Amino acid sequence: MTNSVLKIPKRLWAHRPITFAVAQMPIRRNFRQTLLSAFVLCSVVVGCSLTVCAKPNVILVMADDLGYEALGCYGGTSYETPVLDKLSATGMRFTHAYAQPLCTSTRVQLMTGKYNNRNWVAFGILDPREKTFGHDLQEAGYKTCIAGKWQLTSYDPPDYPGAEWRRNMGMHPKDAGFDEYCLWHTGHTEVKGSRYADPVILQNGTFRKDTTGKYGADIWAEYINDFITRHCDESFFVYFPMALTHGPFVPTPDSREWADTENRHVSDKRYFKDMVEYMDKTMGRIVARVDQLGLRENTLILFYSDNGTPRGITSLMGEKAVAGGKGYTTDAGTHVPLIANWPGTVPSGAVCDDLVDSSDFRPTLLDVADASPPNDEQWDGRSFLPQLRGEVGTPKESVYFHYDPTPGWDKDKYSLIRFVRDKRFKLYDDGRFFDISNDVLEQHPIRQAADSPAAVEARNRLQAVMDQMERVPNERADLRAKALGKSAP
Repeated sequence: MTNSVLKIPKRLWAHRPITFAVAQMPIRRNFRQTLLSAFVLCSVVVGCSLTVCAKPNVILVMADDLGYEALGCYGGTSYETPVLDKLSATGMRFTHAYAQPLCTSTRVQLMTGKYNNRNWVAFGILDPREKTFGHDLQEAGYKTCIAGKWQLTSYDPPDYPGAEWRRNMGMHPKDAGFDEYCLWHTGHTEVKGSRYADPVILQNGTFRKDTTGKYGADIWAEYINDFITRHCDESFFVYFPMALTHGPFVPTPDSREWADTENRHVSDKRYFKDMVEYMDKTMGRIVARVDQLGLRENTLILFYSDNGTPRGITSLMGEKAVAGGKGYTTDAGTHVPLIANWPGTVPSGAVCDDLVDSSDFRPTLLDVADASPPNDEQWDGRSFLPQLRGEVGTPKESVYFHYDPTPGWDKDKYSLIRFVRDKRFKLYDDGRFFDISNDVLEQHPIRQAADSPAAVEARNRLQAVMDQMERVPNERADLRAKALGKSAP
C-alpha cells in the first residue's frame, strides 16, 4: 500500500509551524480519518492563535490528598513530577499555602471564598443557596467547565445514623455555575462507584456508558481538552478537582499491573508513586493542549491541593522522611503546594512566601476576570493576583481554620478544632501555642510564661483573630441544624 500526504494550503499553516509539521506527516490510506481529525485540530489551532480574548483564561487544578513534600519543586525526591516542576520553574511557587485537613472542608472554602464557620453544613454537603466561583465567572462572561470529583451532594449511606436528615441534601453540579461538567461522586455515596478504572461518571446530566476499560483521569483530561478546544476563541474557566491521588491506591495505565484487568481495582500503597506520577502526566496533557492552541500567554494555570498526603504514606525530601498527615491539623495535613504559571505575567522562577489559603481563590479569580464581587456576601478570602504579577499586594497576616468535618459517614472520630496561624506561630482555641518554624510536628507547646517578645506579640495578635472569628454567625445555621436532626435556631 502506498503512502499519501494531505496538503494544507500555506495560508492555514504559515502562522504555526506545528500545524505544517502535523499536516505533512506521511500516513497510510486507512489512517485518513485520523489525519482528518488532526487537520480539524490544526485548523482550530490556527483560529485560536489569531484570536486574542479580552479576559484571561483560568485553569484551576486541585489534587486530592497531596502534600507539598510530594513534588520535586518543593524538594521531594520520592516521585517524578517533571510537568509541575517545570510549571514552578517557569512560574511561581508558594511556600506558605494551606488547606483544611480534609477535602470537603477545603472545597467549600475554595468555591465560596468563606471560612467554614460561615457556611459549614456537613461533610460532603454544599448548601445549594451558596454562590461559587463558577457563578462569578459565568456572570463575568466566561465559559465554565468542571471535571473530576464532586462529592458535594448526599454523602451519607442510608444505614449510617442520622443519614435520613442529610440524604439528598447539597448542591447538584448543574446548579454550581458550570456550563458543562463531567464528574464522579455526584450523588449517594453508596453508589458512587470507581473513580479510577471503569469509573462512574455523570456528564451533563447523563451517566456515561463508555467508561469500561478506561481510567478516570484520562476521561477528564480528554473532556477538559475538548472543552478548551471548542472555546479557545472565548474566555474560559476550567476547574479540575482531581481524583488523584486519593485512595484506593490502585494501578494507573502506566503501571505494569494495569495490563491484567483483574488487578486494576486491587489496592496497595505501593501504587501511590504511580498515582502521583500519573497526576503529573495528566497535568502535562492539559498544558500541552493550551500550548498547541497558542493560548499560554493568555491562560493562568493554578495547581493546588485539598489537604495533606494520606496517613501511611511516607515521602522523602532528600534524606528527610515526611509522613503524610491527612486529617491532622499539623503541617502534615494542611501544608500544600500552590503553583501559578502565566507566561508574561507571572515572573519566571519566582517564589512567594505570603500566606494563602483556600478562601483566597474566589476573590483572586474575580480579580483576574476584572469583575466585582457580589455586594451581598461577606468573604474571608483575599486576592493574590498582585503577587502573581510580581507586586507586593496585601497579603494576609494570618489564616484561620474552623475544622469540623462532622456530621458525616466515617467522620465520628473528628470534632471541632479551631486555630489561627501565621508563617511562624500557631494558636489553638484551647490555648495551645506552637512555634511551627522550630516544632513542625507540634510536640512542644509553649507555655505563656515562657513566651519570647515575638511570641507574646504573635499570641495576642492571633488570639484577637480567634475572638473575632468565633463571633461570626453561621449563615447556613438552618441547614446545619437540619443536618444534625435539630430544629433551626
